[in-house]
Amino acid sequence: MTITEEMQSRLEAAFAPTRLEIADESEAHRGHAGYRDGGESHFSILMRAPALAGLGRVARHRAVHAALGLDLVGRIHALALDLDG
Repeated sequence: MTITEEMQSRLEAAFAPTRLEIADESEAHRGHAGYRDGGESHFSILMRAPALAGLGRVARHRAVHAALGLDLVGRIHALALDLDG
């Protein structure tokens, strides 16, 4: 299972999002810190989920990091989040 697939599975299970887009942006960071051949080092996530409604920005980010888990977050270099309820 790829990191992208793992993120999708964990986020869907935790938040039942109405919209979820995960983009592997690793190639745009070739030659920069954290880049790995084969990608899966730099990601952006756009997610809309009612479960996030009413949470502030920091709380939403913490909830996503918790849902992804330390094991998964530790395998990536960068994660940009665009979250809303």
